[in-house]
Amino acid sequence: MATTEKMTNTEKETLQLVLEEHTQEQVNNTKAINDLIIAVNGLSGKFRELEGKIDKPKAVIVSADTRPIQDIVKKGITDMKLTVGSKPQPIVKKFQLLLFPEQDAKLFYKVVFGRWFLFLVLMLLITNLYNFSVHWSDNQKDIKRQELENDRIKKAWYYLYDRQGKGGKHAMDSAYVNGR
Repeated sequence: MATTEKMTNTEKETLQLVLEEHTQEQVNNTKAINDLIIAVNGLSGKFRELEGKIDKPKAVIVSADTRPIQDIVKKGITDMKLTVGSKPQPIVKKFQLLLFPEQDAKLFYKVVFGRWFLFLVLMLLITNLYNFSVHWSDNQKDIKRQELENDRIKKAWYYLYDRQGKGGKHAMDSAYVNGR
């Protein structure tokens, strides 16, 4: 029986601990709810103040001098009245092909003769330089080819000259002098 009494004592202590913890949680929850109620009441008070301010807005006083704008508008209206009241101008359609501009002629000539003319001169200079270099290269190739051919002819001439006798050498010398 002593064990059953001990168990019931242990159970009692556990139940008491659980109840104390539950009570402590309940106290904390009650405190949080009270804090929330206070916060909601504070916000609702601020909301009521804001509603009162919205219901009774303050008048905004703007002091701006609009006379200059009124004068400009009056002048524009009088100009429009004069334009409407005057004799209507006939509309003339003009079709033309302009080689030179009617306005800003100085700017046009500056662009044309300043830039385009320079580009044209540079283009012609580069083209002529290219043609000269191609012609010079072809001439150099021809000169090289003729030098090789002349060298070959000289070697053949000397070879034949060395192989000939006195009569052949004399005939070759006279052909060399006469150019035949």
